[in-house]
Order: sequence, then C-alpha cells, then structure tokens
Amino acid sequence: MTTLLVIAKEPVPGRVKTRLSPPFSPEEAARLAAAALADTLEAVRATPAERRVLVLDGRPGPWLPPGFEVVPQCDGTLDERLAAAFALSTGPTLLIGMDTPQVTPSLLAEGLDFGYAQARFGPAADGGFWALGFAEPDPALLHGVPMSVPGTGAAQRRRLTHARLAVRDLPMLRDVDTAADASAVAAGAPGTRFGALHAELDRTGAR
Repeated sequence: MTTLLVIAKEPVPGRVKTRLSPPFSPEEAARLAAAALADTLEAVRATPAERRVLVLDGRPGPWLPPGFEVVPQCDGTLDERLAAAFALSTGPTLLIGMDTPQVTPSLLAEGLDFGYAQARFGPAADGGFWALGFAEPDPALLHGVPMSVPGTGAAQRRRLTHARLAVRDLPMLRDVDTAADASAVAAGAPGTRFGALHAELDRTGAR
C-alpha cells in the first residue's frame, strides 16, 4: 500500500514559523504557515496514493481537505516523531513536512517511485531534508539522527547508506524557515496560496 505522510503543526500564531517574525507579525507568520500547509495538502491529495495521512501537532482546521487520515503526533524529539510517523505504514511510503509549498504532485509521485532503490531522499537547501521515503519503512533509521542542524540531511542520508539501502535522491528544495526563504519560495511559486499571500503581505506591509 502506497502512503504519503505529512508531518505538520497547527498554524497558531506564536507557535509556527516564529523565525519569520520580524518582519512578519506572528499572525502573518501563522497565515503563511496555513497557506503553505494548504498548498502541501493539495499537492498530496492530487498525487496517486492509497493512503494520505496527516500527522498533526494540534487540531485540524479549514485548511484540511477531505481524503486524509489525521493522526496526532507523539511526544518527543523530532527524530522520535518522524520515526513514529513511519511506524504508521507498511509498503512504499514518502514523508514530507509543511515547509515546501512549492512541491508538486509530479514530484511527490516521483518520490513514491522507488524503482531499484529502498529509500528516497529529498535534500533541502539549508542542509536538512524535505522528503524521506522507504520502500519498506524502518523507523529505527530515524532514531538518534540530529535534527534541525546544518548537518541533518547528511547525517540522515549516511544512516540510510550505512544500513546498505540503495538511495535515490530527489531534487533539492528550499524550506520556508526565514523571511529570505519565504521570499525566494514565493517568487518561484507565485501561483500557490503561499505565493499569493506573500505577495499580498509584501504590498500591504511595504516590505
């Protein structure tokens, strides 16, 4: 059974995208987070898969389309939460976050195509990763990987290769973490909700 996992946080002001403030207010940062999440879920919904699971810290909102299972995130560090997300599935599985609103159904479909490989890896421009996939999920391959540091992606990919998995890389994407990231991603994806909202906030805030 093919599965797409999205790990996300409810877009509440002061709890999400705090590194966007300043220049954005906490309320604006939360609006941008909600737009990014809605874009991500729309892309996932349009991608052929047998299961679509939102692993959520918080409560669902109007940004959640139909067709998703919603599972609460477990407590613990990010590596533990990612491992627990992979434990929800068997068979070909791709996990992404809510930080890449520019992602497309074709790119997600590519991530679910393992071919000869046992793992798919999507590097992020900040040194992390935006996507991780397994032909047969093994949550243990996440435990202990240092998260949210510049070497996260390299450490996770080494974990895969040290486990003797054949890894196929996906294109590098830029996560939305800072205002500079938001500007670059919005410019590259103007047709998304995120891109449109960012442009609106730029105009009204004279940023």
